[in-house]
Amino acid sequence: MDLQKLSVKFFVEQPHSVPLTDFIDVFHGWIQRTDGIYHDVADYSHMHAGPGIVLIAQDAHVSIDEADNRRGLLYSQKSRLDGSNQEKLRAAFRSTLEHCRKLEEEPALRGKLRFAANEVVISINDRLLGENSPASSEQFRVEVAAAANRLFGNVAYTIEWDDHPRQRLNARIKSNLAFNMCQALNNLQ
Repeated sequence: MDLQKLSVKFFVEQPHSVPLTDFIDVFHGWIQRTDGIYHDVADYSHMHAGPGIVLIAQDAHVSIDEADNRRGLLYSQKSRLDGSNQEKLRAAFRSTLEHCRKLEEEPALRGKLRFAANEVVISINDRLLGENSPASSEQFRVEVAAAANRLFGNVAYTIEWDDHPRQRLNARIKSNLAFNMCQALNNLQ
C-alpha cells in the first residue's frame, strides 16, 4: 500500500472560543505573508457540520473543519509524498501539528485557541488508493499503529477503526492523557 492523499485532523480544545468566520481574515493574512504557498480561502461557514473555512494551497488544503460537529484543523495532502509509508505519515502529522501551532500563535487568536494533541483522525482521501476493504484495512492498520507509537510516545492510546465499506479508510487515535503540540512534534523527531 502506497499511502497518499492523507488527511489528518486535530481537534480544538475550546470549540466555540473563536467564531468560525474569524479564520477568514487569519487565512487571508497567511496568503499575504507567503510567496505563493497559499492561494485562496473558501468560506463554508453557512454549512452545518461542514468543511468550515478552507485555505487553498498547492500541496494541501488546510481548514478549520466542523465535520461531525467537532471543530478542528484538517490538513488534506494533495501532492504526492515520497519516502516510506512511515515517513509519509510522520510528514502529514508534522504538517498538521505545525499548522495548529501556527494558528495558536497567530496574534488575533493568541490565548483564545488551543488544539489537543491527544486525539487525531487520519484517513486516506482517495477511495481508489485506500479502499475500505479487509485487505487495505489490514495494511493501513499496521502503518497507522506504528506511526501512532511514534506520535504518542510513551502515552497509552487507543485506535478506533472505521470498517464500514462506504466510509473512507480512516482511524481515530486517542489518549486519555493530555499533551500539547510541542510534545507531539518532539515525538515525531
